[in-house]
Amino acid sequence: MKVSFLNLKAPYLELKEELDAAYQRVMESGWYILGGEVEAFESEFAAYCQTKYCIGVGNGLDALHLILRAMGIGEGDEVIVPANTYIATWLAVSYAGAKPVPVEPDERSYNINSSLIEAAITENTKAILVVHLYGQPADMDAINTIAYRYNLKVIEDAAQAHGAKYKGRRAGSLGDAAGFSFYPTKNLGAMGDGGAVTTNDSDLADKIRLLRNYGSRVKYENEIQGYNSRLDELQAAFLRVKLPKLDQWNARRTQVAKQYLEKLIKISSLTLPFVPNWAEPVWHLFVVRHPKRYTIEDYLNQAGVNTLIHYPIPPHLSGAYATNKWEASDFPLSEQLSKEVISIPIGPHLNSQHIQAVIKILLENI
Repeated sequence: MKVSFLNLKAPYLELKEELDAAYQRVMESGWYILGGEVEAFESEFAAYCQTKYCIGVGNGLDALHLILRAMGIGEGDEVIVPANTYIATWLAVSYAGAKPVPVEPDERSYNINSSLIEAAITENTKAILVVHLYGQPADMDAINTIAYRYNLKVIEDAAQAHGAKYKGRRAGSLGDAAGFSFYPTKNLGAMGDGGAVTTNDSDLADKIRLLRNYGSRVKYENEIQGYNSRLDELQAAFLRVKLPKLDQWNARRTQVAKQYLEKLIKISSLTLPFVPNWAEPVWHLFVVRHPKRYTIEDYLNQAGVNTLIHYPIPPHLSGAYATNKWEASDFPLSEQLSKEVISIPIGPHLNSQHIQAVIKILLENI
């Protein structure tokens, strides 16, 4: 049996009629940049995330970068980031001209360890950039308490957490601003690149609208030096079709995760995801940990089950940050995780046969 890691065609087939109609609507409108579809999606996604404002941008990296720029964070400033994350989180800080300051994760949740943040704060620290890794929210009360104490901004990287909840509140509403990605593999994915910023700060929202469009509200009147980062009308139309299905798709992911957690607990050498009682993850990824993860990869791949590794090289050891001269062992837990984690299929369109096949292979071989 072939089990794809993620079936990107399945959502299209499920919503084909509505998605095709959205395409026709945009094509026939003759308006393709910053029009009614983007405005409507921004309103709908803000309401979904329990925020006042949403600003559609070109991609998730731009969303984080523009937040930092709009906050005035730049050269000489420091931003605390998770050591264990995809490199885009760090790149946003670097693009703004600031310095990423890594903090190790909590060993159970893999999210940033809030108890280690305070020790990383200096007089140059301006913000804490939190990642809700794999679709599970970080411990935001603890993080916001520290930020308040030191007068720091809190930014959420919610690229993997569309719909996740922390103590009943949606990701995207838990800090000063949040950046989302709508890359096709995300829980809410477009048919190409796309991103958004959510916030309750009207001034920040206004500044990001300027920054995304060359620093201009009125054509040829450029108030500030801005960028070109705008969510396409077509992608916004597709996202508007998918958004009402998001909770249902997340619920499907949760059911898959529940089966994995119930059955795979029998494998003592396998570390399963830990979910705090205050978290409602959306299971963007189901990441397990094993000291011989390539053995697991081989067994599953030979049986036709696709797996992925998120992420094999921590940002501090990547070539992109070689000039910082970090060394192996500087962030030992992040480095250990990078060598042991492996992601197994968790998409919302897995059927029961797929799920049972994955479980059976693991139970019989690990």
